[in-house]
Amino acid sequence: MFRPTFKVIGTWLHAIRIRFLLASVIAVINGIALAFWKNKEINLPDAILTIIGIICLHASIDLLNDYWDYKRGIDTSTQRTMFSGGTGVLPDNLLNPRSVYSAGLVLLILGTLVGMYFVVIRGITIAFLLGFAVLAVYFYSTSIVNFGLGEAFVAIKGALIVVGSYYVQTSSTEPSVVYVGFIIGVLSASVLFVNSLPDYKADRSKGRRTLVVLLGRQRAAKIFPWIILCTYILIISGVILGFLKIYSLATLISVAFAVRAIKRIAKFNEGEDVDKLVPVMAATLTYSRVIGLILAASLFI
Repeated sequence: MFRPTFKVIGTWLHAIRIRFLLASVIAVINGIALAFWKNKEINLPDAILTIIGIICLHASIDLLNDYWDYKRGIDTSTQRTMFSGGTGVLPDNLLNPRSVYSAGLVLLILGTLVGMYFVVIRGITIAFLLGFAVLAVYFYSTSIVNFGLGEAFVAIKGALIVVGSYYVQTSSTEPSVVYVGFIIGVLSASVLFVNSLPDYKADRSKGRRTLVVLLGRQRAAKIFPWIILCTYILIISGVILGFLKIYSLATLISVAFAVRAIKRIAKFNEGEDVDKLVPVMAATLTYSRVIGLILAASLFI
């Protein structure tokens, strides 16, 4: 009785990509950490509700993305890895496509309801942020990625989560919040960028225009180190400008993972098996999470 139930739960958790949900949670925590730094207090119930709402929206976009990629035949053409190629729950008939689509819509509605609560208590600014989020979540897989804007959307999403989370706590914003939001956005975009490399052929054949498809895989691999470098320049500059604390330099611990990703991607050749990109994706994900978590911790100190 319990084993099938646990299996179903596990399948759904796999479908919403738990490991990638952490990116949005980290973005919220950074916004809350900034509010604590500036005001020396946080509203814990609102913070928890913000995290719940953002998780619903993030899980919604992942489920809808799985549904539309399956319908377009992308997920049946990719070589799946633990970081790319979709979750496989639909190609492997583990879940019903209509159920996945419906669950994505339900989560979108739940996230919207949480957002509407904050619109009522915090005003029109949250309404604008919520409106962007809802439209972007629903149209991400059907329109946004078709124009090569996936990475840009993810970067903007990360930044707006930080700004929105801060605004929920303070009913205000300031340059340092936007600055930290931009850093978080770049981190999220770098993960999506690398994870698109293995799906290059499948995406291109099915009309999905990721940034990697527009650039070509080899050119994208050459651009990747500059994205990583941009993150560290932003952090160091942020400390100098006073947008970050001196403790934020502890994020430089992540350099080891960044260097590992850069070295491995430099050795990848076009004709090689995409499994050789798995260490690159793993190192990039770790670099992104380490920076995001340490950055938040440094702001709480």
